[in-house]
Amino acid sequence: MGGQGSGGNVLAALASFFIPGLGQLLQGRLGMAIIHFCLAAALWIILLGWIIHLWSIIDAARWN
Repeated sequence: MGGQGSGGNVLAALASFFIPGLGQLLQGRLGMAIIHFCLAAALWIILLGWIIHLWSIIDAARWN
């Protein structure tokens, strides 16, 4: 995929909006996708998953 702001990163950010880590998976970053998904799932139990969810979206959008 292209650099920051490219169409691929916008698509990855949108994917992460719906499922944390999905955008990283689309970018081929399996390890980071697992981290984002597991952290978000664990923290949603105590209603703080939105923090990781936002981090996932921003990380996918800014990745080079």
